[in-house]
Amino acid sequence: MTRILVVDDEPQIVRALVINLRARRYEVDAAHDGATALRLAADRHPDVVLLDLGLPDMDGTDVIAGIRGWTRVPIIVLSARHSSDEKVEALDAGADDYVTKPFAMDELLARLRAAERRRSEHDPEPASARLETAAFTVDLAAKKATRRGVDVRLTPTEWHLLEALVRNPGRLVSQKQLLRDVWGPSYRTETNYLRVYMAQLRRKLEDDPTRPRHFVTEPGMGYRFEP
Repeated sequence: MTRILVVDDEPQIVRALVINLRARRYEVDAAHDGATALRLAADRHPDVVLLDLGLPDMDGTDVIAGIRGWTRVPIIVLSARHSSDEKVEALDAGADDYVTKPFAMDELLARLRAAERRRSEHDPEPASARLETAAFTVDLAAKKATRRGVDVRLTPTEWHLLEALVRNPGRLVSQKQLLRDVWGPSYRTETNYLRVYMAQLRRKLEDDPTRPRHFVTEPGMGYRFEP
């Protein structure tokens, strides 16, 4: 059964969506704020997210960014915001589609089916947004790392490097790929950047940075994250 996460702070809209979706044999979870949406996305692994942008605790684009930190699940925005700039902002943040309120249920269901078809063409999603090792935990949805239960302060660059590695557990990630993904295409030969930032990650997350267990160097090739 396809699982849908509905995120909206208007109870009547949530109620209407839940009734209509369940009548069509969808499994449905509902969230009324962004924090709950991110938690449910990480815990329940929905197949499609229906997301309102005007949430009480954060903007919907922040929810999109949090979800996109670890999954490619289709996100359909449902919003009363009509301006093209706001639509472009949501799509640039990672939304797949944009439906303006008020909307016809038939149109929404058609867009939902299209999102399901696109999803079926992609590779399976990672098993979890949360990765735990003996030394530290990484929450890709919340964009947070903790060590022994204490939050670890990472710079944006350190986080991007960490994310690029932990999303590929057990796989060699080449130096060129890491430089391109974290710093951009013009930095493909700046391997000294990698050495500096890998040393910082190990110092902050490894039990023994001089003998890393989780961030392994493959000399001359790249790095590997071992859970």
